[in-house]
Amino acid sequence: MKILHTSDWHLGHRLLDQSQLEEQSLFLEWLPDYIEANSIDVLLISGDIFDVGVPSANAQKLYYDFLIRLHHSCCREVIITGGNHDAPSTLNAPKELLNALSIRVVGKATEPISDEIFKLTRDNEELIVAAIPYLRDQDIRRAVAAETADEIVNRYKTALISHFGEAAESCERMKSANTTVIGMGHLFAVGGRTSESEQSIYVGNLGDIGAEDFPTVFDYVALGHLHRAQRVGGREHIRYSGSPYMLSFSETNQEKKIILIETGKPLIITETTIPVFRKILQLEGSVESCKAQLEKLDEENNSLTPWVEVILNNEKEAATGYREINKFAEHLKSEVLKITVKDEKKIDRLKSLVENAQHITGFKPLDVFKLRCEEQNLDLNERPEMLDAFNEILQTALNPENP
Repeated sequence: MKILHTSDWHLGHRLLDQSQLEEQSLFLEWLPDYIEANSIDVLLISGDIFDVGVPSANAQKLYYDFLIRLHHSCCREVIITGGNHDAPSTLNAPKELLNALSIRVVGKATEPISDEIFKLTRDNEELIVAAIPYLRDQDIRRAVAAETADEIVNRYKTALISHFGEAAESCERMKSANTTVIGMGHLFAVGGRTSESEQSIYVGNLGDIGAEDFPTVFDYVALGHLHRAQRVGGREHIRYSGSPYMLSFSETNQEKKIILIETGKPLIITETTIPVFRKILQLEGSVESCKAQLEKLDEENNSLTPWVEVILNNEKEAATGYREINKFAEHLKSEVLKITVKDEKKIDRLKSLVENAQHITGFKPLDVFKLRCEEQNLDLNERPEMLDAFNEILQTALNPENP
């Protein structure tokens, strides 16, 4: 049996206010062709299907058009779990209809947990999947009055590990000697390398789950949340597939992957590099050097408009460099979306950052909060509860739905 692992599509995502629907559409046209060419039996999507809880009509159309096309392919089983960006109600709304098409959706933690476990059979082979979605604090941990910060962390981590353990026990009871068991999850695992595009999903260090915390019954663990394809703790069988296209300029040197798992003892795990549908680049140097690099890029024949971040490595050029680069780029085929100075810390902190930023959307709330604390001489290392409180407020604001 062949199983394909992907995650973090973030349909509807905008990079500095630029819609990424074009490259997302190209990916969702390419993926069914790959599935057909490689005779994929089962597709696993480990969370963050959409970028926001209430996705646009265009983003939803991409999603449903893909599922319809996939239904007519060799891939007859699809399992989709919710991520921290997904609203459970949005994913779960068509659940019964999709279930009739052998598309299983788990938008949020279920009760009983057996509703997260799926047994699939194909050509006399058996596969069990523990489809564990992003686990919200309120879904798995009961609040206790007057808990300290440490107690909150410990109780949440215990509940998180317990949920995976309970799912594993259900799998253990269902499996036979030659059954392959896969666990899905959407979380931050210790040792994973992040990029700028991931949203913090835990308060403080609530997400500090290690490779050793995943139950041994899982022959493979298909993770979502981190956008770089990677192993966790050096374990071959515990992996993030990463996002299928670049979601921030910090990902410009990454190859985007999907992961193929072929059943057997042992499993055969291989990565496939996804084509680059849109060039997203960082160009660094002096003003003149960056202009020369932009001219060279303009000579290429790219199907989608390249997007560029220009990084000026000479702070003395910053005052005039922004205007000069912007004017130079007006008639280019590529678009300069962002211009920064290599060491922005040398030019007046928060006020100058805002004044010199080409796009205020380039700043994340947590970055601004940390800079503000620094300006107020508030040491977050000495006051970690302040960071926890900010993250908790931010998550409430970003995810108002509390089902």
